[in-house]
Amino acid sequence: MSVSDFIQRASGRWLREDGPESDVVISSRVRIARNLEDRAFPMVAAEEDQQRLLTEVTSAAQADEVRKLGEFHMLPMRDLTPVTRQVLVEKHLISPTLLESRVGAVLLRMDEELSVMVNEEDHLRMQCLLPGYQPVEAFHQADRLDDAFEQTLNFAFDEQKGYLTACPTNVGTGMRASVMMHLPVLVMTGQINRILSAVGHVGLAVRGIYGEGSDALGNLFQISNQITLGQSEQEILHNLNAVALQIIDHERNARQHLMREAREKVEDRVCRSFGILAYARQIDSREAMERLSDVRLGIDLDIIKGVSASILKELMVATQPAFLQMFFGQEMNPQERDGKRAAMIRDRLRQDT
Repeated sequence: MSVSDFIQRASGRWLREDGPESDVVISSRVRIARNLEDRAFPMVAAEEDQQRLLTEVTSAAQADEVRKLGEFHMLPMRDLTPVTRQVLVEKHLISPTLLESRVGAVLLRMDEELSVMVNEEDHLRMQCLLPGYQPVEAFHQADRLDDAFEQTLNFAFDEQKGYLTACPTNVGTGMRASVMMHLPVLVMTGQINRILSAVGHVGLAVRGIYGEGSDALGNLFQISNQITLGQSEQEILHNLNAVALQIIDHERNARQHLMREAREKVEDRVCRSFGILAYARQIDSREAMERLSDVRLGIDLDIIKGVSASILKELMVATQPAFLQMFFGQEMNPQERDGKRAAMIRDRLRQDT
C-alpha cells in the first residue's frame, strides 16, 4: 500500500480535504464540555464511578438521537495499544490527559469529524473537527451531538453559572471554538508577536499545534476563545470570526508584499526545503514540520506545482512518532524514526511529482 493510500485510510476527512480559506486555515474545531449532575469530576472520582459513567455513556450512544448523527464506535483506552493511543493524540482526536486514563474512552464517528472523550478532565468532551475555516458549521454539528446526548443524560447546569465544569475557565457555555492557522510569512517577517499579542487583549488565546503548552511547529497556531462564562455561543463565534478573518487578511497581505519585494528569496527558501524533503535520508519531526511549512507556502504561492496542498496536513500527522510506527508496523528508536520519516516524505512527494 502506498503512503498516500495508507493516509487516506488512516486519517479523517479534515486531514485529507481542504475547506474554505484553506490557504491559511488548516482546520476548525468546536469542543463542548459537559458533566453529569451530582457526580464527582473524573479527577476525584473513584474508578468504579468512572466505569459506571462509561457504561452510561456507552448506553446513551445507542439512543436513536445519537445514532441519527452517524455510526460511532466506543474505544476504551485500556483496550488500545500505547502506539494506537498516541496516534489518536497525534490526530487531535484525544488529549494527552485521556491517553493516561485507566477508565477513559473515546466515542468516534467513522469520518472522525465527531468524537467524544469520556472521563477526561470532564465527564464528556464532545468535539467537531472540520477542514478549513468552518467554526460555525463545527458548532452546529457539535451542538446537535450535545442535544442528542442531553435527551438521555442529565448534565450539571446552574441557572446563573451555566454548565458546570471541572475547570472554572470552562464554566458557562463549556465551549471552546478554535481555528488552526498556517502563518509562515507573519513569522518570517517578524509580525507574528505583535498580532498574537493583540489577539490576547481581546479575550482569545494562542496555542501551539497540540494545544496548551505545545509549540507552534510548522508555523501552525491555534486561536481559540478564553472566555466561556457570560457570553453566548454565538458571541464566542462572532468574536473568533472577527479576529480570525483579520489574521487571514494579514497573512495574505504579507505574502503578497513579500513576493513583490523579495520573490527570489522566497523561491530560494521554498525550493531548498523541497529539495531537502525530496532527498534527505534522516530528518527529525521539528525540521520536517518547518520544511513542510515552506513547501505548503510554495504551493499556495504557485512556486511549486503538481504537489497536493493537503501534504502539510497529511504529513504533519503521518510523520509523528506513533503514526510512523503504525505505518511501518514496528517499534523504532528516534534515529530509526528519523530515517523512516525521511523515506515516507520522499515517497509521498514522488507520488505527486
